[in-house]
Amino acid sequence: MIRLVPMNETDFQAYLAFAIPDYAQEHVQSGRWSAEEALEQAQKQYQQLLPDGLQSKQQYFYSLQDEQQASKVGMLWFALEERGKAPIVFVYDVMIYEQFRRRGYGEQAFRAIESIARELGATNITLHVFGHNIAARAMYEKLGYAPTNIVMTKPLHVPSQ
Repeated sequence: MIRLVPMNETDFQAYLAFAIPDYAQEHVQSGRWSAEEALEQAQKQYQQLLPDGLQSKQQYFYSLQDEQQASKVGMLWFALEERGKAPIVFVYDVMIYEQFRRRGYGEQAFRAIESIARELGATNITLHVFGHNIAARAMYEKLGYAPTNIVMTKPLHVPSQ
């Protein structure tokens, strides 16, 4: 079983050092940003979402801890947002560290989110997943998440002149 432990500043800074470049690379891989602009764009988005860092309003950061081993197995970031008529929880990031993957920690984390979301009065949990992240998509579908919109792209190969 996992336990959600509020993230401390040290873990938050370590998370950002990894997450911002990783997020930039995901956008490059998905074709949304060029490699030249990606890091700057990612930094801007994180700054907009987290103007006060770990203390930003309605943002929730947790370290995921295995209760039996007392070791950190991952992290979780979500926000309580107003969308439409009722509040929702939007999951910005969930990460299970490489050496702990495929042990059910991701599913446990999402079950824990459901409990917290209900306590916060949220009516839905929403998230974004990159299309190329097949493993995450499969887990989300297994947990009952369904696509609400899909953006598709077809790359065109322009012949050389």
